[in-house]
Amino acid sequence: MADEAAFAQRVLDAEIGAIQRVRIGEGFHRAVELILEATAGSVGGRVVVGGLGKSGLIGQKLSATLASTGTPSHFLHPVEAVHGDLGRVRRGDVVVLLSFGGATDEVVSLAAILKQDRVPVISIVGKPDCDLARLSSAVLAIGDVSEACPLNLAPTASTTAMLALGDALALTVSRRRNFGVEDFRRVHPGGGLGKQLMPVVEAMRFRVGHNLPLVAESATVEQALRTEAGSPGTRRAGATLVVSDDGVLAGILTDGDLRRLLLEKGGSVLTTAVRDVMTAKPRYLTDQSLVRDAVQVVREYRIDEVPVVDSAGRPVGLIDVQDLIALKVIEE
Repeated sequence: MADEAAFAQRVLDAEIGAIQRVRIGEGFHRAVELILEATAGSVGGRVVVGGLGKSGLIGQKLSATLASTGTPSHFLHPVEAVHGDLGRVRRGDVVVLLSFGGATDEVVSLAAILKQDRVPVISIVGKPDCDLARLSSAVLAIGDVSEACPLNLAPTASTTAMLALGDALALTVSRRRNFGVEDFRRVHPGGGLGKQLMPVVEAMRFRVGHNLPLVAESATVEQALRTEAGSPGTRRAGATLVVSDDGVLAGILTDGDLRRLLLEKGGSVLTTAVRDVMTAKPRYLTDQSLVRDAVQVVREYRIDEVPVVDSAGRPVGLIDVQDLIALKVIEE
């Protein structure tokens, strides 16, 4: 077992070392400019990514990362390209081709065709003095890499370095585009990521002026309860929001707080002023917060109800842990 663990650690060390030896040079900056020029709004081009074998699999990941961070992209299989799929490449596109050795016949042939058609090619290779690099407008080289494989044959450290360099390229382009949270949400509308980036005001069920009444600090607990009771059959929140005379959030009184107070003080608590029993200055979110912020607050502070306020500190609603469970961004 110890020998096996030591071998596995050497594999990891080899792959980490391959990434650490990659250097960002002029070819990288040129590649960024080519992608930005091709995909600018007025041009409307795409980044077409191609490769064979393990390099092709890394290429598919690069294409997916580009697309998910705001750069239109799709994958092109080099063999299929010369059997009709070259129609997927348009004048104005830029093509990224991956090949560690830079001598794979199908990939080099595709690069030669693209050069003839005046389509710029960005290559991600091992060394810059290879056939593919000579046909490229920009070259990204990962350097002389020894594979983690004991035979130095199976693509391992080289593909890891290519993957990391591809991520660096995609994210640098995204950064130059000023790709933000709203942009990310637009291309990730489904799944956990999209839900985490939803504005919290879209997720909350309880809203001031609709189904969430507010209570003044001077009100008694009984008055607060009557205010919160609402219409028969109306679902009520598990907490009461308390405001000051100017409408700013002053505190919160949860159902759990009320149960504890009744056990401690009995019915006399009903005549007590809310300000004397509420949790003053509670944790809150703003109407600019995202669902991920609500998840963080609920998990970090172990609370089930979080007030949501506007820029002036006035409550606009309440996000309940059940809202987050319904979105499946937190487990029950």
